[in-house]
Amino acid sequence: MLNITLVAGARPNFMKVAPIIHAIQQKKEAGDAIDFRLVHTGQHYDRKMSGDFFEQLEIPDPDANLGAGGGSQAEQTAAIMIGFEKELEHNRPDVVLVVGDVTSTLACSITSKKLLVPVVHVEGGIRSGDMSMPEEINRIVTDSITDHFFTTSELANHNLQKSGVGEDRIHFVGNTMIDTLLHKANQLKQPSEAYLRDLKSKAYFVLTLHRPANVDEEDKLKAIMDAIILGTGEYPIIFPVHPRTAKVLRRLGISHDRLHYADPLSYLEFNYLVKNAKAVITDSGGITEEASVMNVPCLTLRDNTERPETIDLGTNELVGTDPSKLRPYLEKLMTGTWKEYQGIPLWDGKTALRIVEKLQEIYS
Repeated sequence: MLNITLVAGARPNFMKVAPIIHAIQQKKEAGDAIDFRLVHTGQHYDRKMSGDFFEQLEIPDPDANLGAGGGSQAEQTAAIMIGFEKELEHNRPDVVLVVGDVTSTLACSITSKKLLVPVVHVEGGIRSGDMSMPEEINRIVTDSITDHFFTTSELANHNLQKSGVGEDRIHFVGNTMIDTLLHKANQLKQPSEAYLRDLKSKAYFVLTLHRPANVDEEDKLKAIMDAIILGTGEYPIIFPVHPRTAKVLRRLGISHDRLHYADPLSYLEFNYLVKNAKAVITDSGGITEEASVMNVPCLTLRDNTERPETIDLGTNELVGTDPSKLRPYLEKLMTGTWKEYQGIPLWDGKTALRIVEKLQEIYS
């Protein structure tokens, strides 16, 4: 029996592990000796992550929740490591699978290796080159102790090879986030709020901002918002935003008839909005992947990206964090000359099955 512990800590992690759970269940139903245990570190508390959240992703509630949310980076890392060590002592698997680049990814990788449990990293090898991002440190440290890597791109493979990882440990499989998106493509759900129901397809923008470089400095945040409002013509701007951030925006006097602050949305609702948007303006990495596959123009307000394939083959453009650079991109968008999705290799909805079959080959 191959026993796999799957680790998720933040909301996007569950979109990445959901198809892996489905693939394991599929193998198990076919008679294969394989099982899993889902561990939620509790890194991010999100009131939307209720039973409905797991129901939308068609996955069971986590087998364990370590409740390690809150505190500083160091406090959170320590709490996750303490909780996960106890979890592994009571439920020792054959392999621990971590995804992405959050604090949980780093903390659980270290804990596993110290207990001599092999670690596999889904989304290994991606790099932004920006050491001011906590995620970049998490990626580098996790990849330095990982046993096997499941990668989303040839560039990720190259990054790992440059750091001395042997090709026998690098497995180019694709993107499990896209597995979830394609699996749910026909189930995307229109939000119930009246003003969101009244939106016309391809006649509004979706905006998300969360990175410190954009939201921590009030003057810069105001400049970004002013540039977005100025450059989006007569189109509504839908901004799913944490209530705390919304208060800051209102305190800065950032309001407009076309700017709508929305509560955080469910996975199916948010991607419904993205799919039908004229464009997405974001500083999130994952959204650039989803927008590209849905062929929706995407403008990324960052100076670097760990997902260059979304620029080379997707619909994403790296605008930067200088608000003055936004205007020409919005002007290009308004002329209808934005690039189309070209197709990214192995982003085909079958990544999770490739991962599980490789794990069976390695560890069974």
